[in-house]
Amino acid sequence: MLTLYSYWRSSAAYRVRIALNLKGLAYETVPVHLLKDGGQQHSSDYKALNPQELVPLLVDGQARIGQSLAIIEYLEEIFPLPSLLPDDPLDRARVRSLALHVACDVHPLNNTRVLQYLSGTLGVDDEAKQQWVRHWIATGLAGFEQGLADYDGQLSLGGRPGYLEACLIPQVYNARRFACDLGAYPRILQMVARCEELEAFRNAAPEVQPDAQ
Repeated sequence: MLTLYSYWRSSAAYRVRIALNLKGLAYETVPVHLLKDGGQQHSSDYKALNPQELVPLLVDGQARIGQSLAIIEYLEEIFPLPSLLPDDPLDRARVRSLALHVACDVHPLNNTRVLQYLSGTLGVDDEAKQQWVRHWIATGLAGFEQGLADYDGQLSLGGRPGYLEACLIPQVYNARRFACDLGAYPRILQMVARCEELEAFRNAAPEVQPDAQ
């Protein structure tokens, strides 16, 4: 049985839940609350499992894999069907490029520890922090929107979603959480609407997780 250490509102953990569901893999969720007790990810027990002190963490037997995209790549290699990536090397590179854009360029600037540092250590007020979040999300989604022109209204695997959508949907969830204006991204909204109808995405949504509050 696969075990996923997760926080219900973590975008990175949300990506992995989608990937697990798209592949039809059973897994056990172990909640790690990123705010309670000073952040349970910093506890000695969890740090022994994952020295990065981040979620998600996937445990598969004796294997421990951190970082959401590394986990998804691992799942793709160990459980190749159904694939989350296109067959063509160029198409795979395009998917990975957009996924990395979200995971490396957009999400890190609005995750919990960055926002805590802004408000706590640097003393940034709530209004300025909201402006920070909305600026970087808007910048990132604008680039993603242009990248979706290659898909001509289709999902990344033609009639079905995969790796790309597993990264996009959590980022849009974050954008909505921070009340970002999404009107400038019709391709993104079209893709999101198609995915949100699917069970794999509904079951991965933050609000239906066992630790949701």
